[in-house]
Amino acid sequence: MSKGPQEEDKKTPAERTPGNGLRNHSWSHGHESGDEDDSGLLGSSAADSIQRRSTPHENQTTFDTTTFAEDKMRRKLRFFFMNPVEKWQAKRRFPYKFIVQVIKIVLVTTQLCLFAHNNYTHVNYTWDNRIAFSHLFLRGWDATQEVPAYPPATGPLALYKQDEFYETIDYALDGYYNLSNAIGSYSYTAEDNSVGPVILCLYQYKEGIIFGFNESYIFNSEIDETCINITHKYSHKFQSKALLAKRNVKINFSALVRAHLTFEIKTVNLKAAGPITPPDCYQFNVKIIFDNRDHDGQMLLSLDADAKRLECKGDTRYITDNQIESALRTLLNTFVILICSISLILCSRAIYRAQLLKFETVNFFKKTYGKVLSMEGKLEFLNLWYIMIIINDLLIIIGSAIKEQIERKQYGNDHWNICSIFLGTGNLLVWFGVLRYLGFFKTYNVVILTLKKAAPKVARFLICAILIYAGFTFCGWLILGPYHMKFRSLATTSECLFALINGDDMFATFSITSFKSPILWWYSRIYLYSFISLYIYVVLSLFISVIMDAYDTIKIYYRDGFPKNDLQAFIAVCTDEASSGVYRQESESSDLTELFDRICCCRKRPYSYFEDSNSASTVKTENTFGGAICI
Repeated sequence: MSKGPQEEDKKTPAERTPGNGLRNHSWSHGHESGDEDDSGLLGSSAADSIQRRSTPHENQTTFDTTTFAEDKMRRKLRFFFMNPVEKWQAKRRFPYKFIVQVIKIVLVTTQLCLFAHNNYTHVNYTWDNRIAFSHLFLRGWDATQEVPAYPPATGPLALYKQDEFYETIDYALDGYYNLSNAIGSYSYTAEDNSVGPVILCLYQYKEGIIFGFNESYIFNSEIDETCINITHKYSHKFQSKALLAKRNVKINFSALVRAHLTFEIKTVNLKAAGPITPPDCYQFNVKIIFDNRDHDGQMLLSLDADAKRLECKGDTRYITDNQIESALRTLLNTFVILICSISLILCSRAIYRAQLLKFETVNFFKKTYGKVLSMEGKLEFLNLWYIMIIINDLLIIIGSAIKEQIERKQYGNDHWNICSIFLGTGNLLVWFGVLRYLGFFKTYNVVILTLKKAAPKVARFLICAILIYAGFTFCGWLILGPYHMKFRSLATTSECLFALINGDDMFATFSITSFKSPILWWYSRIYLYSFISLYIYVVLSLFISVIMDAYDTIKIYYRDGFPKNDLQAFIAVCTDEASSGVYRQESESSDLTELFDRICCCRKRPYSYFEDSNSASTVKTENTFGGAICI
């Protein structure tokens, strides 16, 4: 039992904890009575070692040294878990990591906005050119196919006759030879603007002969590739069928898998040009694709245009030299890489120091109390916010390096998407990192603590929900796939079911089900009604209840106090305020100061004087309050 106030006042100075007032009994060594500690942190051997008394003076000095070590460890741990504001009050330590993160947010967001604008301009320009090429080179292309619609207003662009195949090639070649008639400023790739090569590649089965009248065939699945240059140099209308026959190239449509017609075009983009932005030069590798893989009597027709940026050689006249724009972008990329590198180093250093302090704490608990620090206590030293910051630093550094190469026009079209993924994901995690500093405030910390508390239960809940979801997905894909456009593939089936959970496009999903088979129609109704009822009315309600239960628990914790693990209970004994000044007195010297002290052979050794109540002698012991001893 704890002692009353009057009995506490009768304690000797040796029985008091420096910097903390009276000792908390649950974390102090047993003394006078020799009983084991109430919290169970002391073993019998530790208690016996304290109870052994050679002289009153020796026991008092040993006890004071032990309690001083505990309090020093408590203050060290409490300072480690302080927020930047408290650390500034405690030791006037400048919150450099916080300032670095603020600067990083500003620079990274500015960089992302500039790159997003350029990326949109680039993608939009290449897409518009693809539409223009479709009108110029694709026979039968219609404006209604330019905008993706769901459900699609028209069917796919396809060929159904052999003559249409040759006519499509002739149409593409005719458009290619008459680029000067296009509204766009398109040119050929040769330096003298002469017509470039047009390559037709045929991919056919080695043998593929079908005799439908008697249900027989000859088939060899090996695919032969044949590529020929069909560039036309004559002024009259081009006839691809006659040219192929002249070159002894025979197309067996029963064996034809696919065909590609490719050529290259150059152009200059003046849209983005401005006072400090020069025009961009592009080379488009146009590919017309004939897809006959299904061999269902329908050969799909499509066009693809891969854009590649080139170094321009034009004579430009600007009010401001365009080199300023390039220099500013390079400077911004350099600053972003620099600040992210600094953030990476600081966070890695913080994680390393946290692990060192964890090992020191584990050894302290084992040596002082004969106990092993719990796993919950060890995890307190693993700061997941720092790990997330390190990840976003790496993503942004890689993305900035790719962005710099793109702006120097050393990378092609694919690198725009890669750079966008790195910079976008990195910026997402950067803004998530702001939650760490909002967590220092009680109002905002409720959200973070609720998510943290609910995470294990949500994970277990999602495992069960995903298993049921997977069953519905495979079932719907197998049964409804051939008759419902939303269930054509496993991916579209999963997307359709997820949309149904959120109440999206329910009636359309029911209405476009095929009525060909009455059994499948009734089964589709039972399937859809069961899935929607189960997930909207049961699964989602349970999911919300799990979150609300965690939220109610956090509110109770705020009212009655949070449960503490052994590490938090140990630190809680220390009641020194951050602004009390005791942390500045115990401030550890820097590495440079430590090196200077070693060179001078004189290191600071704090000491204090304790008076023994049974004698007039004075004993000098080490603590945190001044003095120096030469080594």
